[in-house]
Amino acid sequence: MKLTDIAARLDCVLKGDGDVEITGVVGIEEAETGHLTFVSNPKYAGKARSTKASAIIVSPDFPEIESATLRSGNPYLTFARAVELFYAAPKPAPGIDPSARISASARIGEGASIASYVVIEDDVHIGRNCTLRPFVHISRGARIGDNFRAYSHVSVREYCQIGNSVILQDGAKIGTDGYGYAKQDDGSYYKIVQSGIVVLEDDVEVGANATVDRATIGETRVRRGAKIDNLVQVGHASDVGENTLLCAQVGLAGSSKIGRSVILTGQVGVAGHLEIGDRVIATAQTGIPNSIEPGKVVSGYPAIDNKLWLKSSAIFKRLPEILKRVEALEKK
Repeated sequence: MKLTDIAARLDCVLKGDGDVEITGVVGIEEAETGHLTFVSNPKYAGKARSTKASAIIVSPDFPEIESATLRSGNPYLTFARAVELFYAAPKPAPGIDPSARISASARIGEGASIASYVVIEDDVHIGRNCTLRPFVHISRGARIGDNFRAYSHVSVREYCQIGNSVILQDGAKIGTDGYGYAKQDDGSYYKIVQSGIVVLEDDVEVGANATVDRATIGETRVRRGAKIDNLVQVGHASDVGENTLLCAQVGLAGSSKIGRSVILTGQVGVAGHLEIGDRVIATAQTGIPNSIEPGKVVSGYPAIDNKLWLKSSAIFKRLPEILKRVEALEKK
């Protein structure tokens, strides 16, 4: 595809030779002649001058370079759209595999693709254009909207509610029992029936082997546009806000309330019954034992302001030296 055509389809400003033939989109370090790449992170800006790529997606104010450029106000989003010009994910064949087991009382909209060994129980409602990969299990009474995609070994437990255009990656578990037990007089634990449900609103995606637990009573809710990464645990009765990102191995204890546009990066842990305000960012491996005000950037355990944590961590490695100096002063 010629670079001129790509610029038009991506609504970019082209600077350079538009007749260059582009064969694919590749990372800046691996790119060769004929490739399109991008720079959205400033730390890679220097590599734009040494890359072998024929063209680079950059911001409007990026300096002039020898390679052709596509200027975009959001280079990373433009890169995402460019990938779609050269790669189309395989589409499964429409229809229902003979090995699938679908209850006579289930209702499934038109355009379904249901693969081998899928199980759909009584009184399930699924909208139009669903794609269910092998070994998906939808339990009794679940309600699911249009354009649902569930990859292999996904399970959606009884009575859970899922909106439109939701994606569940391989092994995601929606509506598993919350971790609820009452201690008995003899020291053993009595399992509390988890009678609530999980609600996933429109445009939610849940990553591979992530778990969203059902509530003891009421609901666990993941709101519109939230994206949950692989191996995330969302505890029972939690509420995850719109367009929030929960990155790999995040753990939310029960009744966590997470605001809108929050970013919890890898291995962040949130204690139960806390409220994380809108637009909070927690850096990797942060432990959050208290509620966080909106707009904060926090790090460490217990979570503190990120700038303070950076100063503290710089001092930490100097503690042995500081201790020696203190002991020397005490001797004097």
